[in-house]
Amino acid sequence: MPQLTRRSLAAATAVLLGATALTACGSDSGDGTDAASGPVKLTYWAWAPGMDKVAALWNAKHPDIQVTVQKQASGDDLVTKIITAAKARKGPDLVQAEYQALPTLVTNDALADIGSEVQGVEKKFAPGVWQQTTLGGDAVYALPQDSGPLMFFYREDLFKEYGLTVPTTWDAFAETARALKKKAPKKSLTTFSANDAGLFAGLSQQAGAKWWTFEGDTWKVGIDDAATKKVTDFWGGLVAEGAIDNQPMYTPAWNKALDTGEQIAWVSAVWAPGTLTTAAPATKGKWAMAPLPQWSEGENATGSWGGSSTGVTSHSAHKEAAAQFAVWLNTDPEALAALVKESGIYPAATAAQTSGALAKAPDYFANQPDFYTKAAEIAKTTAPAAWGPNVNVAYTAFKDEFGKAAKAKTAAAFDKALTTVRDTTVDDLDKQGFEVSK
Repeated sequence: MPQLTRRSLAAATAVLLGATALTACGSDSGDGTDAASGPVKLTYWAWAPGMDKVAALWNAKHPDIQVTVQKQASGDDLVTKIITAAKARKGPDLVQAEYQALPTLVTNDALADIGSEVQGVEKKFAPGVWQQTTLGGDAVYALPQDSGPLMFFYREDLFKEYGLTVPTTWDAFAETARALKKKAPKKSLTTFSANDAGLFAGLSQQAGAKWWTFEGDTWKVGIDDAATKKVTDFWGGLVAEGAIDNQPMYTPAWNKALDTGEQIAWVSAVWAPGTLTTAAPATKGKWAMAPLPQWSEGENATGSWGGSSTGVTSHSAHKEAAAQFAVWLNTDPEALAALVKESGIYPAATAAQTSGALAKAPDYFANQPDFYTKAAEIAKTTAPAAWGPNVNVAYTAFKDEFGKAAKAKTAAAFDKALTTVRDTTVDDLDKQGFEVSK
């Protein structure tokens, strides 16, 4: 994504959130404190659990800069709250923001460019992850905090029982799905689920999709680009021929399918062990993890599903101090170890992905001692992502339209769904006042 310049941002109409004036949004960032009157006081809005315990480590060693964590709900509600606070010039100094929310916050002038305060830090992160905080330009709007590289999880015992080979390409994945159906008609390799657009976005990202790009003052929506079309045709085709299931994830039926071996694989992210522990407790120690299949033999790329960053708000009176805390939070070994222990995240900083609490495999994957070593290698191959200012609209449209297509089980339905998601996203940008390439 080309750099979003301040001139370009000024030309873009702010997102019409319809939010009322924020009440009780925290202390005014302009608290007037300085070295003479006392410590700099920073407020940090975050939803990750245990973040107050992590900040306490900082506060104990930095008496001149004290950070107070205010727990928030995640998702669109927080984005709305941050933007409303920015317009009122009140609220926090720092925010935890999902990567896909950054363009929305930037186009609403809610985040500061902290590039000059964090020079050299980019070397500590995978290039594809770092790119998401820069929006493809020179400005830096946040620091990567956690990431969710995609991987392939499979029942090692059942693959052996049915004589299946772990697929290294998507063509091999499709053949594996068909082979399993022939040997065990009541079982499925996996499911195509429309209830979480994040997985589909990550798969498209791996294929090279660029859903939003920005040139001059104009946004271009590429949700129906060739890469995404390829991903749509692949999964839609497998559903249409009955090679895989078409039921949504995160339901009692899905949990049962995983726990009983009705589904024997799952394309997911590095955080999957936590989900499997709850969804399929009877299969602990029977799963293994491998890199995501590739579109061509020899390629080495993955997408991401989830992840968040630490941004400094544009109205903070203590930008430099806030950036200093953000750097510590996401690069300091003690801070990263605390983030893993207290918040349960997979850190974006590459040095922390195989150390401390991540030096040992998750209990659920005790049969795969090198779990996090493999995960770290995969994380390095994360492909760049291109987000826009109305991801929430695109995700909602995906859930609606691809949900219909999954039930229809026809290739034409999936093609139509992709076009509708793209058109809905473009129409929304138009309605909000953005310049959009048609």
